[in-house]
Amino acid sequence: MPETSSPQTLPLDRVLEFFRVLESGGGAAAIRPFLADSFVLVEAPHLLAPEGSTRTLADVLTGADQSAEVVADQKFVIRRTTCEGGRVAVEADWSAMVLMDLRYWDRGEVIRARTSSVFEVSGGLIVSQDSYDCYFR
Repeated sequence: MPETSSPQTLPLDRVLEFFRVLESGGGAAAIRPFLADSFVLVEAPHLLAPEGSTRTLADVLTGADQSAEVVADQKFVIRRTTCEGGRVAVEADWSAMVLMDLRYWDRGEVIRARTSSVFEVSGGLIVSQDSYDCYFR
């Protein structure tokens, strides 16, 4: 379980810790301490969500608990980070094993994406994330 956030936590450190919790299979209880009550996730259109999406904290927490039924063994290889004030940009390679048949992948296959995300961190909490995912088929 992550330590309670403090305003002294560097934004980049907080975001990288968030990625580590996601890798460990973090459900709602594990990721909640990282996210502000007003958290919003905006996903640009991608292969699995052609329209893109905007999700509130409640949506994200529900999805975090459901993700354990869809993927396992998530891995993030951080390629590059940039931090300016409370804004953190992360480029990463993501992969996971698919636990059910999806539109482009069958159960047991490894799904991979190159992802870039821009986070806003304030008072040690992630306020927003804009995500740009490019899935490999």
